[in-house]
Amino acid sequence: MDIDAYVAAHRHEWDRLDQLLRRAGGVRRRGRWSGPEVDELVTLYQRVATHLSVVRSASPDPALVGRLSALVARARSAVTGTETPTWTDLGRFFARTYPAALYRSARWWVPVGVCFSLVGLVVGWWVAATPRVQASIAAPEQIRQLVQRDFEDYYSSAPAGSFAARVAANNAWVAALALALGVLVVPVLWILWTNALNVGISGGLMAAGGRLDVFFGLILPHGLLELTCVFVAAGAGLRLGWAWVDPGPRTRSQALADEGQAAGALAIGLAATLAVSGVVEAFVTPSGLPTWARVGIGAAVWLAFLAYVVLIGGRAVRAGETGAVTGAGQAARAPVAA
Repeated sequence: MDIDAYVAAHRHEWDRLDQLLRRAGGVRRRGRWSGPEVDELVTLYQRVATHLSVVRSASPDPALVGRLSALVARARSAVTGTETPTWTDLGRFFARTYPAALYRSARWWVPVGVCFSLVGLVVGWWVAATPRVQASIAAPEQIRQLVQRDFEDYYSSAPAGSFAARVAANNAWVAALALALGVLVVPVLWILWTNALNVGISGGLMAAGGRLDVFFGLILPHGLLELTCVFVAAGAGLRLGWAWVDPGPRTRSQALADEGQAAGALAIGLAATLAVSGVVEAFVTPSGLPTWARVGIGAAVWLAFLAYVVLIGGRAVRAGETGAVTGAGQAARAPVAA
């Protein structure tokens, strides 16, 4: 192909497209073009995109390829528009998308929370009531050290700010694992089991040492919200895994895509919620406030979260919110027959 002849034949189309784009600064603005000019813009965009493909395959000239690439990119922005996240988008996410995702997935994470709590209570009772089990966990001196000092000292082992960041990062990692491994199901169950076991063993040892009040006084302020976040992440992971096992009328890839979008909203929102839990754990749990005050603050934060789910999430779902992350990056799906 004679590239010079090709350029001469189509240069006027490129110049005309550039002229239209310059009129609106390269970004579509209402009222900048007339109806016929919009039609012309779309037609020229499609033609120049084809020209770029031809030139790339036939010419090694980087200047020409670069010029056409920039022109096509500007035209694409003008034709399709650009979507930039704003504070409005962030507000909509926390006012509608995230609470709706929590509300819609409650039938998964509420049973997870109930089962986790029952396992923790049973394990704790078993450890507290069975000296032989206590002896198999650690030496008497180590248990005494844990009960009398280590468990309580943990929450004041670092400056509050760095401790909050460390706790939030650790909890976010546990939640991320539960979400990411959900499609495999078994790893999520293992994460839940090991965490319930750890909580039960710690509580059982503290109860056997006569310090169950200290245990609940340190666990409840932040643990109510923190563990609820773990339950939500685990429930979302199991829901994702079940979509693979039983996709229903959808294809497996479609079911995973649908549930993955909802899990994406939960992952983003849980990061913020776990940050709140980390602040409570760093600043409230080890504070000098009376136990009733610390537990009361934690319970108030937790109840506020549940109210957020039930009231705001329920209202968003009734208004048609799906709880899925949407936007420019979401692929469109062609309609299929029912």
